[in-house]
Amino acid sequence: MAADEPRRDRSDYERGLPGYHDPTSGMGGAAPARSALTLRAVLAVFGLVFAGGAAWLGFAAGLPVLGWVMVVVAVIALGDLAVVLYRKRRGEPG
Repeated sequence: MAADEPRRDRSDYERGLPGYHDPTSGMGGAAPARSALTLRAVLAVFGLVFAGGAAWLGFAAGLPVLGWVMVVVAVIALGDLAVVLYRKRRGEPG
């Protein structure tokens, strides 16, 4: 945040930040984008469960490379879920 911008509070995030997700906002006639944080959270949980199961199956089948790749994917999904839940707790719509 730049020094000349006022500090944002919860009500700013509840209304949504115009142009926050669209670096080209204001250049065309399109409305500001809104984030679908709930959908992103559901997809992150699905990715976490799927990658965790695939990792377990990979290790059980004797395919350690597949298992470790799926562990990495599961960790990425867990990180994404943490970011989404933080943003939802902060009050962003979606």
